[in-house]
Amino acid sequence: MADPDVELEARLAEQDSFEPPASFVEQANVTDPDIYDEFAANWPDCWTAAADMLEWDTEYTEILDDSNPPFYEWFADGELNAAANCLDRHLDERGDEAAIEWVGEPTDEANRTYTYRELHDEVNAFAAALRAQGVEEDDIVTLYMPMIPELPIAMLACARIGAPHSVVFAGFSADALATRMNAADSEQLITCDGYYRRGDPLNHFEKATEGLAGVDHDTDTIVVNRLPDDDSFDHDLSGHDTYADLVAAHDDETVDPVSRSAEDMLFLMYTSGTTGQPKGVKHTTGGYLSWATWTSHAVLDIKPADTYFCAADIGWITGHSYIVYGPLALGTTTMMYEGTPDYPDRHRLWEIIEEYEANQLYTAPTAIRSFMKWGTEYPDAHDLSSLRLLGTVGEPINPRAWKWYYQHIGDESCPVVDTWWQTETGGMMLTTLPAIGEMKPGSAGPPLPGVSADIVDVRGSPVGAGEAGYLVVNKPWPGMLRTLYNNDDRFINEYWREYSQVDSDESADWVYFPEDGAKLDEDGYFTVLGRVDDVLNVSGHRLGTMEIESAIVGVEGVAEAAVVGGDHEIKGEAVYAYVITEDGYEEDDTLRDRIIEGVEDAIGPIARPEKVVFTPELPKTRSGKIMRRLLENIANDDELGDTSTLRNPEIVDDIQTAARGDD
Repeated sequence: MADPDVELEARLAEQDSFEPPASFVEQANVTDPDIYDEFAANWPDCWTAAADMLEWDTEYTEILDDSNPPFYEWFADGELNAAANCLDRHLDERGDEAAIEWVGEPTDEANRTYTYRELHDEVNAFAAALRAQGVEEDDIVTLYMPMIPELPIAMLACARIGAPHSVVFAGFSADALATRMNAADSEQLITCDGYYRRGDPLNHFEKATEGLAGVDHDTDTIVVNRLPDDDSFDHDLSGHDTYADLVAAHDDETVDPVSRSAEDMLFLMYTSGTTGQPKGVKHTTGGYLSWATWTSHAVLDIKPADTYFCAADIGWITGHSYIVYGPLALGTTTMMYEGTPDYPDRHRLWEIIEEYEANQLYTAPTAIRSFMKWGTEYPDAHDLSSLRLLGTVGEPINPRAWKWYYQHIGDESCPVVDTWWQTETGGMMLTTLPAIGEMKPGSAGPPLPGVSADIVDVRGSPVGAGEAGYLVVNKPWPGMLRTLYNNDDRFINEYWREYSQVDSDESADWVYFPEDGAKLDEDGYFTVLGRVDDVLNVSGHRLGTMEIESAIVGVEGVAEAAVVGGDHEIKGEAVYAYVITEDGYEEDDTLRDRIIEGVEDAIGPIARPEKVVFTPELPKTRSGKIMRRLLENIANDDELGDTSTLRNPEIVDDIQTAARGDD
């Protein structure tokens, strides 16, 4: 008798599109397909739909001020406070409901639940403490903390008193902290003594102290005690205030939320730049918060009664928009997890979803590929029926991983939203609305209602359906970055200059260029191919690494792949593929031949890998990004560069040995 699982896999493999499940459509927040036409016809007035999801201290009267492009302003004459929108306005109806469910890594440690009232009280106490420390409106406060509740509490406390925050990912180095504090001229640091990673306590305070030594101005530091008193690190906290003491000293104090102009800065987020110097992306209070709230409502289908789980880190923009600001503005229960998906074992993430009855899961394709590699026995052992929607974020997802996620995690009853966006966009830009339109595995989808995007060639002319080109956004949107901190010229040159048509009289057709390549199909769906600098030039043909990687991962037995260019005396540049296999598959010539055949079938002989190197892991930074530079060094047999930022530096030698063994 035929195996039903095999038949199901075969059926899914043949499908190119999927309708939204009827059970989801019946209850979804956004169900009217006319929303696209309505937003297009009423642009920019359509964005009152986002702004009116917030409470304003002073109502806005102007939606978009485009008098000084590309320095667009949204709802500029309105005033509001982000913390009040995330906390105060929910107290009457949601005060005793959970705002944050925090799950710590040690499984024997008590998790923490903050109701909206409890979170409001602690944010007020810490806001009072910051004021007592001399933090004033518009002072930039740096937060260098892991996934602990005090991080969103500090963010909201800063927002309450009108002090922009700048969160530095806890996995970043001491030098990265110093660089960002110097660039922001930040005089206040909030950090912690340590945190847990895979069961081991990490000495975070030592790294913070090292970073402070590189800051070129005086600073004050507040330290959160995350680790037990006998953590063995013997921290000397003299000269620093502790978070617990400050909150206790200001317990029961209430701080009136400061009314901020919609165009006042809510936070800075530093992101990498092509020059090597991090860029301080400036997001504002009204436009950003309305965008994060509306997209959380429309795309993630978040409702107040939900328990919503985004498995990102708040140190990145995903955590800002879709763990803190968007979900809390909607009054839902948002989850935070300190640990990794496979500690203490590979059941961990599914245990959490089952225990808390999470309704959404928003995670990265990198994680999904790991889940595939580990096997279905782990999610299959748990009741995941509470899930209503699945989402992916951070990079394009290949069709095979999408279908695995849809089948094994969503049981074919959860729509999957594949979301494209950036730190700079503030929130989602390209994706399907989950109750409207078909889902196409591997394709992010159409632009959101009210978002105008296109694919152009190098001259800026639109390309035809099916052709690859450069992704551009033709109109401003509320969640957009306003500028780069203290660097308006770089803001224009990096994001707007490439495809904007500026006339001699200074009038212009301004076009935002996110530096991603993409394809557009006949239905208006965008497939993002990756950064334009992640492009190989093989015999004069430009090939996107993401497209080749997707073809490789589409081969049965492959869990993950990374592609780089290597020098070639004939082709100029050749394709080198580093491949992780799924459990139970042999790393042999048969699989290698199938990988090469899969690439040729999907893209053509021009993309044929010169070499396929099998490896148990890829070199990744602590934030999970593949360090392709090292893979390029190995492909070209060059001297390896610095590996200190890797979370798995030992794997580089193993990959190098495997690559040489294949010669």
